[in-house]
Formats: sequence, structure tokens, C-alpha cells
Amino acid sequence: MKNKHVVIYLGILAFGVLLGYFFFRNPSKEVAQEHNHEAISKTNEMWTCSMHPQIMQPEPGDCPICGMDLIPAESSADGLLADQFKLTKNAMALANIQTLIVGNEKTEDNAIKLSGKIVENENSNTVQVTHFAGRIEKLLVATTGEKIRKGQLLATIYSPELFAAQQELITAASIKESQPELYKAVRKKLKIKKLTEAQINLIENSGKPMQNFPIYATQTGTITEKMVDEGDHVALGEALFKVSNLSVVWANFDVYEHQINSFKKGQEIIITTLNKERKAKVDFIDPVLNTQTRTVKLRVVLRNKNNELKPGMFVEGKIKGIDTKNDKIVTIPSSAVLWTGKRSLVYLKTNANEPVFEMREITLGNRVGAFYEVLEGLKNGDEIVTNGTFTVDAAAQLQGKKSMMNKEGGKVVTGHENHLGMGKNTHSTNVSLSKNERIKVPEEFQHQLKTVYNEYIKLKNALVKEDVNAATETSKVILENLSKIDMKQLKDAEIHKKWMSLHKGIKEATTSISKTLEIDLQRSSFEQLSLNFISAVQIFGINEKVYVEFCPMANNNKGAYWLSKEEKVINPYYGDKMLTCGEIKQIVE
Repeated sequence: MKNKHVVIYLGILAFGVLLGYFFFRNPSKEVAQEHNHEAISKTNEMWTCSMHPQIMQPEPGDCPICGMDLIPAESSADGLLADQFKLTKNAMALANIQTLIVGNEKTEDNAIKLSGKIVENENSNTVQVTHFAGRIEKLLVATTGEKIRKGQLLATIYSPELFAAQQELITAASIKESQPELYKAVRKKLKIKKLTEAQINLIENSGKPMQNFPIYATQTGTITEKMVDEGDHVALGEALFKVSNLSVVWANFDVYEHQINSFKKGQEIIITTLNKERKAKVDFIDPVLNTQTRTVKLRVVLRNKNNELKPGMFVEGKIKGIDTKNDKIVTIPSSAVLWTGKRSLVYLKTNANEPVFEMREITLGNRVGAFYEVLEGLKNGDEIVTNGTFTVDAAAQLQGKKSMMNKEGGKVVTGHENHLGMGKNTHSTNVSLSKNERIKVPEEFQHQLKTVYNEYIKLKNALVKEDVNAATETSKVILENLSKIDMKQLKDAEIHKKWMSLHKGIKEATTSISKTLEIDLQRSSFEQLSLNFISAVQIFGINEKVYVEFCPMANNNKGAYWLSKEEKVINPYYGDKMLTCGEIKQIVE
């Protein structure tokens, strides 16, 4: 009987629990959980690897390269986007990395700075031509750059046509009493060929034709182009020399289309060149827009006392009193910009409270004081790195993020846990990159890379001296030493891949230098060579202090970098024209 009661009580208890579940459960909470699960599933449609961000898969799983668990593509293990990376606060302090909120900066005196070049005054250019056909027997002006004066003997020419015309004169002179009209016609024919009265009279009186006829300068100036050599045959009216009067030259500046209305003819402009300032007036603004650069030419006429201003020389123009406070115009400090080829880059600080950065490509406009206008890529309110940009870029490279030399990103395994910004003990200074921040490779590999670096320095010095032959020969030695680097020493596949990418860039640029004797082409290829070599030295090291230097005027004012063994800036892109233009951007140790 007692057992029967126990069974009844247990049944009632179970029934009560069942009723409580149906009456007190929260169906909306269950539905919300289901919906939340579906939302997460939809948000995380793509999955990536924190070590290999190039890996993208539509579902979770393992990385096919390293085997690590994939994470949602929109965030990394640290909650960062795929292109973002983070530095420690300690690294920020040691590297003296400074940032600025765009829109908070001020330009000086509302002055716009324009970059330009000295060019010849086209109004005073002339071409020295020959007025008869013949063969050049002797050139008395052998090189361009020589100054000549009006009436100076430039060359002598043997002309069968002129020889025959002189014989006609001698014959006509003997019968001029009976054939005066024929005599006058022959003399006129010689005058048309630019013979003077004195020359014609000398031929007539001597009774002997001249074998080689002189060519005299018709204008005082400077030979800017020599178009013939001794022994060349020339036709009637063919150009021999281009002559420019450099006592007055032009300075041409580029003005972007959105600023055209800020300039007008007669406006005062301060020209700076050779560390001197001179005041001038805007003489001409081109009415036709260059559709490729979206600029117009602004011209200034300059008197060139003592021929100080040379065509091709860079100049800076500053026009004051122009309102640049338009909210739509974004300006940033020049120190914030990194240049690589046609690309201009800045590093954006994406989190106001954390040192999180990402690379951003921008399009630059005019220089405004110590600032550049940004046409595309930034807006007022963005926070960017203004000091230590090169060091931040090195951190991006080492963390496999988008950087100056790596447009797509891609992780490189360093073998170090405490590289820049990742570890607790960072040894960076405001411009230095220490040994603890690079890939660990065999010392023999570094030694072989250093051998190539030593030849690179010789190439740089040859370009400083504008010695194209030495540059060509040195580039061949670089290629030879580059081929001797034993890539089998790099056992890690990712490290090997990184070197192969840099090796290709170094080889292509150096090969281009070795195949030309034109200094401008050599310097253009040297710019690309330097970018690749800078990355190689940063990432692998050569056990030597290396200076990364930069000139903002090179590469058509887009800027260019190079490596140096010394602190002193010696610019390989301009030689004597701007030998000391540049600054140290980084020290790699």
C-alpha cells in the first residue's frame, strides 16, 4: 500500500514539471537564438587565415598552407580587418610615431607652392641653317652648351653648286660691259645664298672661286642642339644648330584644374632656386588643359643674369594671398606621404584609442606650404601618421599587410616573436629598424646580399657623377653577384617566395640599366631597383648600418628613395643640379 502511494506521488511530480515547462518557457528567446545563429552564419560567409590573409574560403576549416583554424574574413584574432595591423604602445613611443587628424592642420600665409622647371625662352630661339647644299668640311662649334656671337665662324662647307655659281660670276664679270643684266643676275643669285658684298667682290677681283665656304652665326646665344657632324652632307635650308638666347628664360609651373581660378596674369610670385629668392610676375597661363595630368602651364619670365638659371633646373614658386580654406580641399603634411613609382601612400590610424593602422593610396595635388593637397583617398577627420611613416611601413611588410612594396599583402614568417609592434621588447628608434625586427636567415645569405649592396653603392655614385658608362658596367657586376646568391639557403617556403619576388624586381631594374647609356632611363630604373633593394635590406639585413634617403623632387615631384652608407645626402637623381636635395627617412641596422 505504501509503495502504491509513492508511485502516485512521483507521477504527480512529473506531471507538475511538465506543466511548468509548457506554461513558463520563453519561446521568443528560442526564436531569437535561432535567428542570431542564422545571422552569424550569413555574416561570416568568407573565412581566412590570420597568418595567410590571401586565403579565402566560403566555410570554416583549416588553412591549406599552415593548417591553422580559419577565422571570419571580416576580423582577425585581434578583431582587426584583413588589411589592418597593430603596434604596441611601447613601439609607438620608441619609434616616435606621431599622427594628425586631417583638417586640423594650418597652411602658412595662405601661400600655394608650385613646382616647376627652367626652360628656354621660345621667343628667342633660332635655328642656324645652310643656304646651299654641300658637305661639311669643318665644324668650329663641336659641342652643345657653347656660347656664340653674331658673325662668328661656325663651319665651312664645300658646295659644288656654290662653286659653279662663283665661276658664273667670274665669267659674267668679264663681259659685264656687254651683258650688264646677266652680270647683275649672277650677283643677285649669290646674295640669295647669303654671300655678302665683300665676299662677292673678293671672288670677282681674285678671279678664283672659293673651295670651302664659311658659315657665320646669325645670332648671339648658346648652342642648345648640334644637328650635324663633320663630313655630313646637308641640303639647302637644312638645320645645323639650334641657338637659344639664355639671357631671358622661362619658369614653367603646373596648376591643377580645380585651382585655375586662383591664378591670374600679373600676379606676384616668389621664385626660389639656388637658395635664392626673386620676385616676378605671372606672364602667361595656358588656355588649354592637359587632359592627361589635368593641369595647365603657368609661365614666369626671368632675367638670367650671368646665366645662373640653366634649362632643366628645378625651381619652386610661391604665391601668397590665395584662400585655401575650402572645406572640400584636404591638405596633409608632406612628411606623411610615401612615394613608390606612380603611387602615393599614407598610413591611416583606424582606431582613435588603439595603435591600429592600414595603408591608404591617395592622389596628390599641389604643394601648399609644407603640405600637399589630397585630391582623392582622404577626407577631413581621418587620422594619419605624420612622423615615422617609414617605420610603420616596415612593420606592415613584416606582418604581411599591404605596404609600399606589397600592394596585395601576404604574410611572411619571421621566426621572431618580438618584431616591430608585436613583442614587448622593441628596439626601434624614431628612424631605425633593428635586427630583432627582421627575418632570420643564414649569415652567408646576408654576406652574399651585402656583396650586391656594395656594387649598388658604386652604381649610386656613378649616377651622382652622371657617368653612364660606369653605371652600365657596375649594373653588369650587380647582375653577376645577384646570380651567385644561393637561394637554397632559404629553407622556409614563404621566406623563399618573398626573396624570389624581390630578386625578380632587382634583376629587371638592373638589367634595364645595363642596356642603356641614357642617364634619365638609368635613373628611372635605379628608382625601381632601390625600392626592391630597400625591402631586401629591411627584411633580411646585411649586418651593416644602412641609411634610407629620400628626395621629394625626384620622379617628377613624386619622390624617390635610395640607399646610402653615410648620413650625408648625395642625390643620385640630379647630380650637380640638386646634389644635396633629400633627407634620411630610416636607418636599418
